[in-house]
Amino acid sequence: MADDSVIDDCTPCLLHLLLLAELFVPSSSYPASRSPLCGMLRSMIHQVERLTKLSGKFHNLTGKELEHLEVAGNRLAGLPDMEHTAAHIDSLKVNESLSQLFMYTQSFRLHVDWLKTAKENVSLSSQPAKEANTHLLHLSTFLDASLHQIGEEVPPSESPSLPEVSTPFDVLQFSVEISKRLRMFCFWSKRVLLTIQRLSRCPRH
Repeated sequence: MADDSVIDDCTPCLLHLLLLAELFVPSSSYPASRSPLCGMLRSMIHQVERLTKLSGKFHNLTGKELEHLEVAGNRLAGLPDMEHTAAHIDSLKVNESLSQLFMYTQSFRLHVDWLKTAKENVSLSSQPAKEANTHLLHLSTFLDASLHQIGEEVPPSESPSLPEVSTPFDVLQFSVEISKRLRMFCFWSKRVLLTIQRLSRCPRH
């Protein structure tokens, strides 16, 4: 009789465990269909988020001061232009978008490194540019590994034509230009990476 009561007491627990097991089976089998890129995509998104914060620190100008510098226009022809429309983002393929993102990242790396040197030459703070260059290097490394992961060739890097600067004002103008363009690049990159993450069936968290 004692054995029967023990069994009766354990029955609800066993049913609960069986229910949990049924719920766990589909969720545990889901990762098998995920892309091996998922871990690297999370890391890349993290690097882009860090870059977004740094992009506003390349200069210490107020909104009014920035308005006066608008007349300078875009003087760095080597900086990439990104297509921001939703239709374009949705039409991207994983291999093509990773290759494109790698080339854009390399371009910004070269420009930010050039800006860092230019700032140092005229005794302006180069710390934000230095930190941004580190995150661009990390992002480039993850992209390189991702392209190898999916069997794609890594695109060759092209050296942009960069102007010579000799005055703090010139460096400040270029700081503003790179800051704005880097911020646009970060917004575009995050949208592209989130799209790839969705196509690769990666978990959101």
